[in-house]
Order: sequence, then structure tokens, then C-alpha cells
Amino acid sequence: MSTQTMTPSGQGLADERSSLLRLYLARGVLAVAWALAFAVSHEEIDATAIALLVFYPLIDAVSSLIDYRATPEGSERRITAFNGAVSTIAAIAVGIAGAGGEAPVLHVFGAWAVISGAAQVIVGIRRRGPELGKQWPTLISGGLSFVVGIFYNIQAAGGDSSLDVLSVYATGGGVWFIAQALLLGWKSRQLRVRVI
Repeated sequence: MSTQTMTPSGQGLADERSSLLRLYLARGVLAVAWALAFAVSHEEIDATAIALLVFYPLIDAVSSLIDYRATPEGSERRITAFNGAVSTIAAIAVGIAGAGGEAPVLHVFGAWAVISGAAQVIVGIRRRGPELGKQWPTLISGGLSFVVGIFYNIQAAGGDSSLDVLSVYATGGGVWFIAQALLLGWKSRQLRVRVI
């Protein structure tokens, strides 16, 4: 049995890992729940559909705020703050776009997906390492968000807009967040075993 003890910096990383695990899990479950709710309520862009459209970027904005508060100072923290601000603006913009129909909504959602996907990839790259793992689910999710956001804007510009794709987008994002949470849990268990 090892007699290693947790250093203050090691404890800080363990706390960050635990905080991220809970955040990613909650973020993933909320995304999947949102996808189910939106799938059955967006036949028309009515008040319920617009409220759900506004709510989804707000989930990301609140998640970014929680992540910001749990993350140590550095460029990663600034990117998280930037993503939270962009998500808040996206929530307002998508609510306004809802009055114009599916194409404007898809344009706004697509633009937000590109920016937030890029931010997610950058944060994932900065979090790669022995304490927080390789971050593959985060990197894949962010990369897909970036690519899909471009596709949504092309689709909206071509006059073939459909909001059905947003439920698929949210489900995929949710699954990747849950996968990242599970990997962080596995990483935490590995590191605990090493110090026992």
C-alpha cells in the first residue's frame, strides 16, 4: 500500500475533476431532455418552441458560468467566459429570430454552434493531460458542433430549413458530454487507486 498523500495542487485538480464530472453529466442529461421536449413541440414555431430554443443556449451559458467559477485562472478560463457570453447572446438572438421562421432560427443556431464548437475544442485541447484525460469526447463534440453549424447555415441559405436537425444536434451533444463525464469518473478512480 502506498503512503502517498494528496498535495494541495493535487487536491485542487481532484476538485476540478469532480466539478467537471458533475457539470458534464448534468449538461449531457439536460441536452438529451431538451432534445426530447423539442422533438415533440416544434411542429410550429410558437411560444413553446421559441421558449425551448432560447433555453438551450442558456443551458450552455449557465454551464459556462459554473465551469468558469471552478476553473483556475488562465486562458482556458477566459475562453469559458467568452463562450458563456456568446451563448447568452445566442439565446437572445434565437428568441428574436423565432419571429422570422425556421431559416433565421437555423442561421442563428448554426452561427452559435460554430463559435461554441470552436471554443469547446480549444478548452478540450487545454484540458488534455494526465489529470483530466485525453478529452476525446469534448474534442469530438466541439468539432462536430463547428462542422454542423456551418452545414445549418448552408441549409438555411438554400431555402431547405428544418428544425428537426436541432433535436439530433442536442442529443449528440448530450451523449458526448455524458461520455466525457464517464471518462472523468474512470480517470478519478484510476488516480485514487494509485494513491491507495
